[in-house]
Amino acid sequence: MTPSDNDIPTMLLVDDDATFREVLSRAMTKRGFSVSSADSVETALPQARANPPEFAVIDLKMNGASGLVLVQALHELDPATRIVVLTGYASIATAVEAIKLGATQYLSKPANADEIVTAFGHSARSDVQLEAQPVSIGRLEWEHIQRVLHENGDNITATARVLNMHRRTLQRKLAKRQAS
Repeated sequence: MTPSDNDIPTMLLVDDDATFREVLSRAMTKRGFSVSSADSVETALPQARANPPEFAVIDLKMNGASGLVLVQALHELDPATRIVVLTGYASIATAVEAIKLGATQYLSKPANADEIVTAFGHSARSDVQLEAQPVSIGRLEWEHIQRVLHENGDNITATARVLNMHRRTLQRKLAKRQAS
């Protein structure tokens, strides 16, 4: 390892979407990071333990363990690690949980490389601004339905059973929200 290799910041990129992971990895490499990537928490943990990264970009919802498990593990390995959590299912509750576990920032997908690099420079603890309008009941319901749907492998019948809702009612709610 040359002395200049020590100057290159290390980044761990964890996302189960292979295409997104590859594109973001190239973009971050072009921005001066030494990027290692993984497709799950289970494959990322050994990498992180062997070489704790200075920066991490972690998808929240992946096959296997939640990205929050990795956020906590990385924070325990090195509290100075700057962690950005990405998710397609943004909610205030998961954002707060990610920050409590050690994330620096929380971004909704799709987020580009520049937004992620900018997020590394901002501490969510000091930047969190509550919206003037509280989240609507409809939005909370939608987020809950999406979370339960994801937990049931996108199986509408199983999700309806867990939510104690008729399957057709759930299908209407899903169709209505997608149309808007």
